[in-house]
Amino acid sequence: MRYFFLSLLFVSLIIAGCGDKYSFKIHQKPIQFDSTRAQLSLDYLSNRYGMDQEEPTISPQMIVLHWTAIPTFEESHEFFYESRLNPKRKDIEDESALNVSAHYLVKRNGEIYQLLPDTLFARHVIGLNHAAIGIENVGTRNERLTDAQMRANVFLVRTLTERHNIDYLIGHYEYPLFEDHPLWKEKDDGYRTEKIDPGKEFMKNIRDRVSDLELKGAPSLDK
Repeated sequence: MRYFFLSLLFVSLIIAGCGDKYSFKIHQKPIQFDSTRAQLSLDYLSNRYGMDQEEPTISPQMIVLHWTAIPTFEESHEFFYESRLNPKRKDIEDESALNVSAHYLVKRNGEIYQLLPDTLFARHVIGLNHAAIGIENVGTRNERLTDAQMRANVFLVRTLTERHNIDYLIGHYEYPLFEDHPLWKEKDDGYRTEKIDPGKEFMKNIRDRVSDLELKGAPSLDK
């Protein structure tokens, strides 16, 4: 009996030591990726990045975390779904007719939904889309992200780092710090948007929990 309880204690310690290696199911809920979205993606790569490709694919080297600024999962998915940019995004419509999107969308309860394959192009971060997997979390400036979303993001970061040659993990608000970096591709110096998502505290929590992966942050954070 003593051996049995010692065994339980040993197993409990192992589980506690792996507490940040969470496990989640990834549900599939694709957004539209028809010939229109494919062509708009190719046009974006060519016009904005000077990258002429036959297929709208990316080579992931970076993970970018976001919040949706839209309060519900359903509204967020609907906003990303269409190939052409939603008329509400007048602030970026002159740059491209391609709709914004991301590869993953995380509910406030931590449920993960994959919207696009990891290696398809998505418009979610200026200058870096050609190398970045985007993870959107349902939340806003006034409704900050949850602990469940934090755990889901840790799981996704670990999963994607194992799957791809990922070197960088950043929050959306950090993207301008890459302007002088070799990964930066945006040709228009006037095309920038101010971002604060997904929040500095959220990013710190994620980085603390995946520190063993030794992922780089934005350039100024590495100095």
